[in-house]
Amino acid sequence: MDFAEQRTGRRFADYDELWRWSIHDLEGFWAAVWEFFGVRASVSYTRVLSGREMPGTRWFEGARLNYAEHALAYRGDRPAVIGRSQTVGPLEWSRDELRDQVARARAGLQHLGVGHGDRVAAYLPNVPETIAAFLATASLGAIWTSCAPEFGVRAVLDRFDQVEPTVLLAIDGYRYGSRDVSRVDELAEIRAGLPTVRATVVLPYLYPAIQGEGVITWEQFTSERGDLEFAQVGPDHPLYVLYSSGTTGLPKPIVHAHGGMLLEHLKVIGLHADMGEGDTFLWFTTTGWMMWNFLVAGLLVGAAVVTFDGDPNAEGPATLWQVASGLGVTWLGVGAPYLVACRRAGLRPGDELDLSHLRSVGSTGAPLPVDEFLWVYDAVKPDVMLSSISGGTDICSAFVGGSPLTPVWAGEISCRYLGAAVEAFDESGRSVVDEQGELVVTAPMPSMPVGFLGDTDGSRYRSAYFDDYPGVWRHGDWITITSRGSCIITGRSDTTLNRGGVRVGTAEIYRVIDDIDGVTDSLVVHLEDPSGDGPGTLVLFVVCSSGVTLDDELEATICATIRSGLSPRHVPDELYQIPAIPMTLSGKKLELPVKKILLGAEPDAVASLGALKDLGALDDIAGVAVDRLRHRGG
Repeated sequence: MDFAEQRTGRRFADYDELWRWSIHDLEGFWAAVWEFFGVRASVSYTRVLSGREMPGTRWFEGARLNYAEHALAYRGDRPAVIGRSQTVGPLEWSRDELRDQVARARAGLQHLGVGHGDRVAAYLPNVPETIAAFLATASLGAIWTSCAPEFGVRAVLDRFDQVEPTVLLAIDGYRYGSRDVSRVDELAEIRAGLPTVRATVVLPYLYPAIQGEGVITWEQFTSERGDLEFAQVGPDHPLYVLYSSGTTGLPKPIVHAHGGMLLEHLKVIGLHADMGEGDTFLWFTTTGWMMWNFLVAGLLVGAAVVTFDGDPNAEGPATLWQVASGLGVTWLGVGAPYLVACRRAGLRPGDELDLSHLRSVGSTGAPLPVDEFLWVYDAVKPDVMLSSISGGTDICSAFVGGSPLTPVWAGEISCRYLGAAVEAFDESGRSVVDEQGELVVTAPMPSMPVGFLGDTDGSRYRSAYFDDYPGVWRHGDWITITSRGSCIITGRSDTTLNRGGVRVGTAEIYRVIDDIDGVTDSLVVHLEDPSGDGPGTLVLFVVCSSGVTLDDELEATICATIRSGLSPRHVPDELYQIPAIPMTLSGKKLELPVKKILLGAEPDAVASLGALKDLGALDDIAGVAVDRLRHRGG
């Protein structure tokens, strides 16, 4: 804020004034971010942005730079990457050692013929070697893409086949808690399904090195150290391809670029997370979730990043807190369901562990309930910055989250991020405050995708975000922006519960029933009345605690809790017990696919089964759908 005041000659009374300047003077704000963080460019830009039209805005035209150059700008023997795994022993690389590993991986890729614009696909876990391979790929101007090894063969091929990689990096298996999971057969199928792959590099992780034609070991791949150079590319040159969840068809291959990701991640990591040299950053994630890319971005500001590969509950809910304590983590990020599980387990990590270094806790993946806010400040640490954030793969970042300059309000997200012109639109497209509306973005951001791979005319990209409000990005979430500037996310707008004219997000249902004894998880969908005249049918699925059955008494408790905590209109019409809630590997509940199955769709037609946590979870829903149809005489 001080830097912006000196640069503009303005005075900003508070964060809200700074935010308003950042969205109204996009050129001034993003130029200030560029200058404040000392972006390295062999050729500077001619203008910050071409205009405010969406889609189609071009950022920092004329500049030549490289994302990896910034991630590797820090040198010396301070830690850069700290690896913790349940499969192999601990690993730690200094900044210089990371640069060496990247140089070796870069030389290995060059030996395999990888160059500018080629695609490198990784079927690797969240380990230091994956970071080195990504930065090596980026240094060449090649394009990175990754899937977590937990993904099934079909899910991997649905993604990688669209990218047509020339090199595949993979592991042979992994350990999750105490369970060994082989990926030898899956890797063979993936290789057979990717005809463009010329070579496969296998990191021996669970077994001795795999042999075979076209296969080389990681040791061979990194045996030589070449020059560590950085191809200078335009800001819109592809850096990596991420994928939508694939819950409504073939996953969309979302292309993110060097310039957009660099500027966005510097802003979020360096300003909103207030992270820099001396920080140790751990966000629990897999390589199939955008939070892995977010984690790696800690290198841009000189933080040490911690890669954790394994079961976060291997030693019980305290596992990640124990890792954070042992490594002196200053910034810990997790999914909101993890914090819910910790509170329910009665955990008090602040009392039981040394968390003196910890100064920030991040939460994402789902709205964070009020009780979890209170639990963090009571049971973890009273002075941490709790940053509940919400964004998505679409921008590989967040639109809203925390800030050192704003308060933390229980059950709310502290602010709209700088440079993110987030508003809530009502049904008529009017911006509203203190009312629930569609989350929209009314001005371009550098991290908006440069497009979808293969979408030559841009029609698929426009349809995904700009069809509802021309020239305005519609994200698909319900948001309430309060008069004090905080935000409340209440779920996906395409799974809204609209009963008797009262609309609520699914997250509000979950928040109400979170603390019911005997219920460990839930999922709710609303089936509209076919005639459009009736209230429709509200269907609630619950997972019960071990040994608990959904009987009349528990059902009555659930209904009474929803009636008193939310409204009588949102008491479920149908209630079912299932073994597991269908969700993606990154923990997102599959509300829309479940709704489609109940309306008659087949499970494999609405979701990429290999990208699910529990492959049988949708089958249980399909069983309910069949029973419902039978009882209705269908």
